[in-house]
Amino acid sequence: MKISEVHPLSDFTLQIISEDGRIGIFDVNPYFKYDIFSLLKNEAEFIKIFNGSYFIEWSCGADLSADTIEANWQLRSM
Repeated sequence: MKISEVHPLSDFTLQIISEDGRIGIFDVNPYFKYDIFSLLKNEAEFIKIFNGSYFIEWSCGADLSADTIEANWQLRSM
C-alpha cells in the first residue's frame, strides 16, 4: 500500500487515505506501551506527522510502515 494522505485525529487515531482511494482509521493507542510511542500521548507531538508514502513518521522518531497500517486499520465504506 502507498499512503496518499494521513490526518491525525483527536482520539490518537489516524485517518489514512491510500493511493487507490481506500480510507481507513488506524488506532495508535495500543502502541503507547512502547517507549518511542509514549511521547505521542502529547497531542502537540502526535500531530507532528510526516507522510513518507510507504511509512509515516513522527518528529520524535516513532514510525509505522504502510504494511503495518494496512494490516491493522479499519476500513471505512466509501
